Amino acid sequence: MHQAILQRLAGRSMPIALPTQSVLFVCTANICRSPMAERVFSKMAASHGFLIEMDSAGTHHYGNGMPPFPMAVATAKRRGYDLTRMVARQVRASDFLRFGLVLAMDRSNLAHLVAISPRECRAKVGLLLDFSARYRGRNVEDPYGGGVGDFELVLDMIEDASRGYVRQLLRAPLAADAELCRKRRQ
Repeated sequence: MHQAILQRLAGRSMPIALPTQSVLFVCTANICRSPMAERVFSKMAASHGFLIEMDSAGTHHYGNGMPPFPMAVATAKRRGYDLTRMVARQVRASDFLRFGLVLAMDRSNLAHLVAISPRECRAKVGLLLDFSARYRGRNVEDPYGGGVGDFELVLDMIEDASRGYVRQLLRAPLAADAELCRKRRQ
């Protein structure tokens, strides 16, 4: 049954619209982890036909106006993700209203986001690795100042979480399809 759904999705000419059609990825300076997450999630979602607005930001202003860190760019490029033409920015109050989901890279970022978010928006703030099968419960540690292996691990974690997110999106049409079938039978 799952294979039939994947084939049906592959044949769609329009991307699937789901309730969470926008995601903001947040790290500390928006020059390593969150730009990588934005590009990885975007590419994986698009490869399955999902149209989701994505952006990234930092909890602090350290990187404002800067491109992603060169080692993040190089590591991402080796895996087929383009971080060029990205510019770091800080989280804005309007982001909590604009995005359906705000994903922090670590618990420190999460605590900062919860502290600055409007009370009614806190339910949409979570950890990136909540979507991960392999790394659930862990932080995506900041690789800044580390070596290539640190950046590779960050991408491993982000890719795993991205696959989990896409799996969740692929399950969402099942519920809608079941409801549609139930209504047709009545």
